[in-house]
Amino acid sequence: MKMNKHILIVTSLLAATALQAQEIKVKDKIVEKSDSALIIGVTFDFGEVKVPSDRSLVCTPVVVSGDSIRPLTPVILNGRDRHILYDRTGRTYSTHGEYELRRNNGEEQFFEYTTRTPMAPWMKKSEVALVTDLCGCGWEALQNDRSPLFPINLSDPVVLRPLLAYRTPEAEAVKARSIEGKAFLDFPVNKITIYPDYRNNPRELAAIRATIESVKDDPYATITEVWIKGFASPEGSYANNTYLAENRAKALRDYVKSLYRFEHATFSVDFEPEDWEGLEKRLEEMNLPDKAELLAIIRDQEPRDLDKKEQKLKVLNGGNSYRILLRDVYPALRHSDYVVKYNIRNFTAEEARSLIYTDPKQLSLNEMFMVAQSYEAGSEKYNEVFEIAVRMFPDDPVSNLNAANTAIQRGQLEQAERYLQKAAEGDEKQLARASILMLRGDLDGAEKILNTLQNSPVTGKSAQANLEQIKAKREE
Repeated sequence: MKMNKHILIVTSLLAATALQAQEIKVKDKIVEKSDSALIIGVTFDFGEVKVPSDRSLVCTPVVVSGDSIRPLTPVILNGRDRHILYDRTGRTYSTHGEYELRRNNGEEQFFEYTTRTPMAPWMKKSEVALVTDLCGCGWEALQNDRSPLFPINLSDPVVLRPLLAYRTPEAEAVKARSIEGKAFLDFPVNKITIYPDYRNNPRELAAIRATIESVKDDPYATITEVWIKGFASPEGSYANNTYLAENRAKALRDYVKSLYRFEHATFSVDFEPEDWEGLEKRLEEMNLPDKAELLAIIRDQEPRDLDKKEQKLKVLNGGNSYRILLRDVYPALRHSDYVVKYNIRNFTAEEARSLIYTDPKQLSLNEMFMVAQSYEAGSEKYNEVFEIAVRMFPDDPVSNLNAANTAIQRGQLEQAERYLQKAAEGDEKQLARASILMLRGDLDGAEKILNTLQNSPVTGKSAQANLEQIKAKREE
């Protein structure tokens, strides 16, 4: 008897080894979460499995994550004799929660398996494995063999939302502003008196008045200075042009003073006898046969006497080009530039919130920032304020930095990069650059920058939070 028992055990182990070596394949995997249940579907391919007539192979899918394991509905694959015995037991899926199949060795055999089990948090990131139990007499497993089948990942996808750092603009002690213009007044030859109805003067003087009155009528503005600079063309002697440029500018000043009384404003006059710089710019835009030679004369340091320089222009190639200058260029060189300087009073937060949409030019960058802080960070109005700020202060480094941040939050990365070109240097700008790399999927590049910002008093917390997001993204 001992000998027979030993032979029986060896035979069972050999059969187990043979079954263990056979491959159970799977395809058409489905993993879904429905309410509080996990649903798993898979097609088992038993085509390569051979089960002796008097044996059973119990295949139990399990969900595994670390030390946690959840067995699912088993599949019992019976040989012919075992299948007959199983039928006699009266066991069914509804009574015992198990599937049973008769294995027809040597034939293709597929089984569409589906099951559901209560969902547990640890199952969101886990795997499905298969435990195979080779059974002899009775239904107790003699050997277990767990093989991984496929992973489960039902975790919510990591959506990168980089944290950014805005910079508070410095408050202006005095909100000094200015508006400027250029007037082309017509004077009779060698005259310095303004004739309001002469040629184009009604239009030019109306433009000057409109500029001044746009500030004068502003309830928040106080005019502090009206600055006028007169220019003459190179035509004629330098001495005479000096006289004309200075006194025509003074004539315009006196005209303005006669119209307005500004309690705290000063009137300043400057002049430039001959606008050679303007002449050079106009020539650069023209297409004249003698253009290169004319420009060479203008740019030459010699002669220093401007009357002699102008004489060289007159006689160049018979004076044909000079006549064009007299007709088409010189009139525009006789102009008066003017600047109206003024201060704007400071505003409360409530006043600034109203003006940001109706008259934003009244606000300082700091006041606009104050308005933004009154809205929820990242909200539509919050972002809109920073966009208004960069429109009003298009070259300011701080307005461009903050506008870049709002563009990043909206996913407008190319626009953010354009703003960053003008943005203030510092840790906030580096954080913005790292955030752009994060959103473009360059996690290594972003991580490299963020590592340098972790200890920054300005960006440290945001950098660390962004590094945590990168870590989670890599692990999903």
